[in-house]
Amino acid sequence: MNQQVVLDWFDENKRDLPWRKSTPWGVMVSEFMLQQTPVNRVLPIWEQWMERWPSPLELSRAKKSEVITAWGRLGYPRRALRLHESAGIIAKDFHDEVPKEIDQLRSLPGVGEYTAAAIAAFAYGQSTLVLDVNIRRLFARVIDGVEHPTPSPSNMERALRAELIPINGAKWAAATMEFGALICTSKNPSCELCPIKRQCAWRKSGYPKSELLRKSQEWHGTDRQCRGTIVQALRENEKLTAVKLKRMWSDDSQIEKALKTLIADGLIETIGKSYRLAN
Repeated sequence: MNQQVVLDWFDENKRDLPWRKSTPWGVMVSEFMLQQTPVNRVLPIWEQWMERWPSPLELSRAKKSEVITAWGRLGYPRRALRLHESAGIIAKDFHDEVPKEIDQLRSLPGVGEYTAAAIAAFAYGQSTLVLDVNIRRLFARVIDGVEHPTPSPSNMERALRAELIPINGAKWAAATMEFGALICTSKNPSCELCPIKRQCAWRKSGYPKSELLRKSQEWHGTDRQCRGTIVQALRENEKLTAVKLKRMWSDDSQIEKALKTLIADGLIETIGKSYRLAN
């Protein structure tokens, strides 16, 4: 793969995303929000959060209920609680500065292998191995000749992709991520606009369909939708009884299960015979 071609494409085509000009904290907030959530949905919420809580200390002082409500409809609200927990640790143990070291980042709630590498790269310019779904799909097609990567990277994949990192590894991570998001997309990739199409093993092989079964994420009627319905109702109401919550869903047993898991996850709590967002 010709890295310089990808880097040049990035210089000319990168989106003007606000977290690219933000503080390390702004980068960290964006990485939490962008997990399994598209950029267009994250943009307005990220702006609101950064205006309201421009530092870890300020977020750590907020109530859980405020944080969950401000998360809005980004989905997977446990991410909001993990970010809130991380903010408290950063404020207390790291002088209100997002840590630079990978091991320190990995010690924070909600920060896994990818998120730690992304924060180190995009906040501090480190040449870390960043492998999000867009980057992995790009490499899988151009280098391996397959339509989609495996569900998670193997040690062999990590080693091979690490060899591709040029001197400016942080820019390489951003460029390949953007390339995968805008050109080498999951569905209907813009192959005619691709500046490295002549190097693409997938193209040379005739665009074979992946043998990996890619299941579309179900939503309607799922436990996840039921949980989301409860959380949204409690964002809009100070508290609600189980009876009122069950009126919003067709399956009482599913509501009961969702209430138990939401309590276990620390998202809601009981107050008398009612439920409310965790405080």
